[in-house]
Amino acid sequence: MLELHEFFLSPASHRVRIGLSLKGLAYRSIPVSLTQQGGEQLLADYRTVNPQGVLPTLTDNTFIVSQSLAILEYLDDIKPDPPFLPSEPERRARARQFSQMIVSDIQSMTNLRVLSYLRKTLKTSRDQRSLWFRHWFLEGLDALELWLTSEGERYRYSLSDQITLADICLVPLMHSARRFKLPLDDFPRLCEIEAACLVLDAFQQGQPDQQVGSESA
Repeated sequence: MLELHEFFLSPASHRVRIGLSLKGLAYRSIPVSLTQQGGEQLLADYRTVNPQGVLPTLTDNTFIVSQSLAILEYLDDIKPDPPFLPSEPERRARARQFSQMIVSDIQSMTNLRVLSYLRKTLKTSRDQRSLWFRHWFLEGLDALELWLTSEGERYRYSLSDQITLADICLVPLMHSARRFKLPLDDFPRLCEIEAACLVLDAFQQGQPDQQVGSESA
């Protein structure tokens, strides 16, 4: 059986849970807390699974893979239906572009590891960290909204009437924005796509508050 080392509030883990549910793949969740004991992902036991000490990590028998986008594309390879990427080269590239905007440009700048470095090493204040977080998050949301509204065609989801990798990445991003009470009035298209996705069982099942043993946010 597939095993997923994850943390319920981690957006990267959230993405992979959605992907597993969409594919109908059974898996065993192995919780790794980012908040207890200074971060269980940094302990020696977990480092034997993932030397980088980040989440999530998927194990498939003896094969181990980390990084949420790599995991999602691996799931797409081992179970092609339903596909996470469109068949057309242009739309396929766009799905990857939007996913990278979310994962590389927004969440890599606002994740726990970055905020902890700002706090512990650079000794920034809470207000300074809040400004950092809001700046990179809202700038990224604005870029996504502009791309989605400039394309002309309007679909149920980001790029078509079928779920793509872009939607799998967008919903956890929007959950984080709501969790940290960021203003979303300027992003109606993103909110519209999020609402359409959350009607689906796979997206509901992936939500942090649906995970067994989830801590209070």
